[in-house]
Amino acid sequence: MSCDKDAETRHTLDCFRDRLKRLIQVEPLLDLLHFLEPDRKDRIKAKFREEGNISAATLLIDEIIHSKNCEQGWSRELVTALETVGCKHAAKYVLNSPPEPTEEAENDSCVRLIDLLQLTLVNMKTADVCAHCRVMGLLTQEDQENILKLIENQGNIGGARLLLKRLVKNEAGWFSKFLQALEDTEHHELVRELRGEPCNEDEAMSVETVEEGEQSCSSATVETNMYSSMSLPPPVLSANSSLLSEDLDSSVDSSGLGACADNEEVDMYKEGEEEDLTEDDNPSEEDKRDIVLRDYQMEVARPALEEKNIIICLPTGSGKTRVAVYITKEHLEKRKQMGQPGKVVVLVNKVPLVEQHYKAEFGRFLKHQYSVERVSGASQLKISFPQIIEQNDIIICTAQILENSLAKAKNGDEDGIKLSQFTLMVIDECHHTKKGGVYNHIMIRYLKQKHQNQLLKKQDKSPVPLPQILGLTASPGVGGAMSQQRAEEHILQICANLDAFTIKTKTFEEEEAKTPFKRIARAEERKEDPFGDVIKKIMDEIHEHADLKPLCEPGIQNYEQWVVQKEQNAAKEENQKVRVCAEHLRQYNEALHQSNTIRMSDAFRFLDKYHNEELKTKSIADEEGTVTITDTERFLFTLFKDNKAKLQELMGKPQYENNSLAQLKTNILKEFSTRERARGIIFTRTRLSAIALCQWIQENPKFDEVGVSASYLIGGGDQSVVKPMTAAEQKDVLNKFRDGQINLLIATTVAEEGLDIAECNFVIRYCLVTNEIAMIQARGRGRAEDSSYTLVAEAGSGVAERESVNEYREKMMSKAIAKVCKMNRADYEKKIREFQMQAIMEEKVKIKKKQQKGMMKEPPSKISLSCRQCSVFVCSGEDIEKIENMHHVNVTTQFSKLITVRENASLQERLLDYETNGVIACKNCGQQWGSMMLYKSIECPCLHIKNFVVTYGSKKKTFSKWSELPIKFPAFDYTQHADLLVEDSGEEEDMETD
Repeated sequence: MSCDKDAETRHTLDCFRDRLKRLIQVEPLLDLLHFLEPDRKDRIKAKFREEGNISAATLLIDEIIHSKNCEQGWSRELVTALETVGCKHAAKYVLNSPPEPTEEAENDSCVRLIDLLQLTLVNMKTADVCAHCRVMGLLTQEDQENILKLIENQGNIGGARLLLKRLVKNEAGWFSKFLQALEDTEHHELVRELRGEPCNEDEAMSVETVEEGEQSCSSATVETNMYSSMSLPPPVLSANSSLLSEDLDSSVDSSGLGACADNEEVDMYKEGEEEDLTEDDNPSEEDKRDIVLRDYQMEVARPALEEKNIIICLPTGSGKTRVAVYITKEHLEKRKQMGQPGKVVVLVNKVPLVEQHYKAEFGRFLKHQYSVERVSGASQLKISFPQIIEQNDIIICTAQILENSLAKAKNGDEDGIKLSQFTLMVIDECHHTKKGGVYNHIMIRYLKQKHQNQLLKKQDKSPVPLPQILGLTASPGVGGAMSQQRAEEHILQICANLDAFTIKTKTFEEEEAKTPFKRIARAEERKEDPFGDVIKKIMDEIHEHADLKPLCEPGIQNYEQWVVQKEQNAAKEENQKVRVCAEHLRQYNEALHQSNTIRMSDAFRFLDKYHNEELKTKSIADEEGTVTITDTERFLFTLFKDNKAKLQELMGKPQYENNSLAQLKTNILKEFSTRERARGIIFTRTRLSAIALCQWIQENPKFDEVGVSASYLIGGGDQSVVKPMTAAEQKDVLNKFRDGQINLLIATTVAEEGLDIAECNFVIRYCLVTNEIAMIQARGRGRAEDSSYTLVAEAGSGVAERESVNEYREKMMSKAIAKVCKMNRADYEKKIREFQMQAIMEEKVKIKKKQQKGMMKEPPSKISLSCRQCSVFVCSGEDIEKIENMHHVNVTTQFSKLITVRENASLQERLLDYETNGVIACKNCGQQWGSMMLYKSIECPCLHIKNFVVTYGSKKKTFSKWSELPIKFPAFDYTQHADLLVEDSGEEEDMETD
């Protein structure tokens, strides 16, 4: 019996040899294989030393298969040995129990992904990850020892390579455990990379729902009659940000172009109405103009014309919006013929898209036949949203405005509206209809009503009418899927979220498609970086001063995460020395990153500005005293001052600039020299780099010689150290770009999606890779016939490899859409129902938890606040009140004695019910605490929770949002405070009279 088993194992080894040679760890295995003669083992070991593990594994398999002298039972010994050394995946193949084909394919995808992203992954904190992997059973004790020994001898990267090689030899399921190990060791950026999730660029572009109470009073509008509490979300990054998942640059442009907020102000564009007509848009001619669709456009529109809910997925520039305009027109005409009212709402996720869709599409083709209006938060309020809905046939608005009004209706507010008031809902960039997004909040309301309607029908009651849904997207993505099956599930999930009957797409023939020529321009790695060396030397001195021992080299994301954690812990422990040092280290780390993508002079200016601003906060004094400068702060200011001259000297030597910049210069000059009329966009990751690159181009005469006229385009949200662009500034730049006054746009990822930017004949992504959706969107900006798409990346940075992953995911997405389109109707509908019921149940659970959380909220007396920088006691929670259920203010006399008010020009903005006059800061150390708000003529210091350490019971904690605190603060009593002010002013007048 044993002989039969051994013969069967030989056959299995031969069948699976190609897979086994990649799964077997030869060196530790040989010590446990006693059935092999010593001379055979020596041959295999020699092969391992000379040619590596795979060649040695191949020889081992051959030796076992062809050996005639193996003692009985050797197959059992082989399996046991494989399991002992951690090669459980290989053991399953030897036992002829391989995983299911789908599981095997998914595992292969994981292995390929690790291989593609290896250049990024090797920068992990290897020792920490190794320890977690050992605990999870992904590594043996011997593996751990070997990895740690390699780290000691060859450094972190060498150890990381061995760890990755060892991981992929585990049985299926290892990938999710590895992701957990990375999460546990705070490698959040790597986890997002592996999951294919966006790094702040794409998701944050949509106008997402902000938790109630989190709006920054610096840019909000309080209006008592309607749309009160309308504001922009607070900065998600700051010197004291507690978010570990943010990118290196604290100025990452994740706000979205002209981003608006949770509670957006409704407005009407009444001024400039005459400007909507272009030269060829004469009203008399417009009436005669028909919307003519191409064959493929008519094909994808057909189910929608039959009143079915659909998603239209067409490449950028192929006329999705025009199809939507046609469907809207047909929908309204059909309802008119039937004597039924029709009302269409077009939802967008960015403010500029409201105006764009109105001028370029819906208004242009339909406003002479139907009443079309647009609503966003970009200008002054005229009339209420329900009135706009009632008075118009087509309403174009940001999704958040609709969601706010739907929420009001549910709460019984007369100023609310219902979905049943619409007959067609067009959702632009509908791939954002997923958990947490405002589109999804609206669609969850739709799905719940649809489910309720089914129950009403069973009871022979009339269902509540719901609008037809039309989703538009260029790239639904794969949602971080690692296998084809998961990619298909992601597409089905999007279809379920939008209640789509089908997803319609078109596979263009080569001659039809305008796919830009793609190339990767690799820049050589920097041979010398004396500028960076000086910064690292400064950082080492700070490490020594604060007794800090970093776990990795400065200049990378892992260091950023480490230093942020140090700052948070130090704030809680009231260790001001470490806290302020960690804060300065973040700035130097950012400067290192900048010097690798933009000029050394830009990095220097960033550091110089930071130190000047910090010094300014320390030098401002008021009538009662001066701000305290600690010994550590004095050390840090002196340290920068002592090295300033050296940094200035080095930044003036062009031979030390990064090679990526030189490669970018070559590509720009080539595009403008070889094209008759060049027009292009450069995408970069941060606002700071967009502005710096624009300045670099404008200051370089070489670019002027070839006719380059450059400008930058960044987001409108106040989320970074860089001043945002206003909606008017953004509009002006885009108009100049369309007119040809500007022919090179340097933009953050805000310009990738949705915006109707003039046809470009070249697109460059500069040291920037996000996910497959962003890649498709950016590439789609190049719409001209001879367009090119170039990725500029430094060799060894991992950027090019991540682009390959995106290409792989794009192919996966196309296959998944095709598979979903061909699904059996019954199977498709069953899947859609399952996803929808799951979404409804999850929403119910979420609401229940929120209600329970609200009931569990404790009184304000449970907490107290202290300054994050100097730890001075600030106030008790009992001193804090809420204005309009979002702004947390302290108007006590005692608090006013602790603060100094500084001017902040960027915050000075006249609003309806209050204005922001400046920032409030700690009188003791200069740490910013929030902003001064003038609410109905009462000065109210508004506190930003991220600037404080909260003592909660006996524990000290830091928070980024007020909503994270389970505390119920009382509403601001305006009447009481107004009466007190009147009394005080009356007493002053009496004193003057006396």
